[in-house]
Amino acid sequence: MKNETNSEKTFLFGKKNYIFMLIGIAFIAIGFIFMAGGGSENPNVFNEDIYNWQRIRLSPTLVIIGLGIEIYAILLNPKK
Repeated sequence: MKNETNSEKTFLFGKKNYIFMLIGIAFIAIGFIFMAGGGSENPNVFNEDIYNWQRIRLSPTLVIIGLGIEIYAILLNPKK
């Protein structure tokens, strides 16, 4: 005698949660891409581009916004 149960496999989050998670990951990835670069080819020459607005203000802001979106995606109730 087998114990038959209808155990349907479901995802942990809903479709809306996963969409918000992908948006959050995109924000984080774009933030890290904007942070990259700015180094100098010659180690004896200082490159001022490392301190430009994009790397100091925009990139960390995008990463923090992305992390906030990730938290929202986890806490979002998919049934509403």
